[in-house]
Amino acid sequence: MGQELRGSADRITREYFDSLLVEMRHIDGKLPDTSFSLYGESFDTPIMMAALSHLDNLHEKGMVEMAKGAKMANAVNWAGMGEMDELEEITATGARTIKIIKPYADNKMIFERIEHAKKCGVLAVGIDVDHAFNGSGNYDTVLGYEMRPKSADEIREFAGAAGIPFIIKGVLSEKDAYKCLKAGVKGIVVSHHHGIMDYAVPPLKVLPSIVKVIGGEIPVFVDCGILSGMDAFKALALGATAVSAGRVIMEPLKKDGAEGVRDTILKMNNELKGVMARTGCYDLAHMDSSVIWQGL
Repeated sequence: MGQELRGSADRITREYFDSLLVEMRHIDGKLPDTSFSLYGESFDTPIMMAALSHLDNLHEKGMVEMAKGAKMANAVNWAGMGEMDELEEITATGARTIKIIKPYADNKMIFERIEHAKKCGVLAVGIDVDHAFNGSGNYDTVLGYEMRPKSADEIREFAGAAGIPFIIKGVLSEKDAYKCLKAGVKGIVVSHHHGIMDYAVPPLKVLPSIVKVIGGEIPVFVDCGILSGMDAFKALALGATAVSAGRVIMEPLKKDGAEGVRDTILKMNNELKGVMARTGCYDLAHMDSSVIWQGL
């Protein structure tokens, strides 16, 4: 096996997901309820869209189609890097959307995009801090834009300027989780950005310790490798507030547009309900980490 495959964070994450086993609990069981509240609004599922971008290669106006699918499923939509007019089209669908902005070197660009997202009526806004550096130890460049790491003080400024919930995406340590909490953010995404660094710890492995640091003060979201309702259940049982599914919706989006996205979310949510029913975790307030076992 080559070094690249051995160190793949995506492969390691998949193997960790599959190493987690689930015990059954049927006595005193109840029909499961996946309804979910976030920032004062109600949704039918804790399975959200991921902060994807540039999906026009899959479907005409792919980001807009994804938003339509999320709205039809009454799920939270997320949007990654994209032009301002695209965000306007996304939010015009009525999908409750969280906008994630890149950590541009020029903070003025970040403040401008925060203000624009607010005008579009997004549910929340944030930054994916894990795009600050490239794999060679230099500052990252994305589509010609220079990136920079952000200090806790800068994050505090962004959060204060937002006036709506501000989220940091790319948290994969207790230390960063603590800094986010102290900087006044209103949510974090536990993520390694789909394998941005080899040998990155699987999000679910570090999740329980991050949840302990956060102490229920803000939502803790998880992405990377959520492919099924069972994957979603494992993350939720270990303390996630909600999860984001990304690559699993790409083929349905390409084939069937918004309806394919909707159907994928509904399928995953039904899978989630199936596991919840068989584990005694009958709603999201009663998820129980003790049903999760590590290894055989």
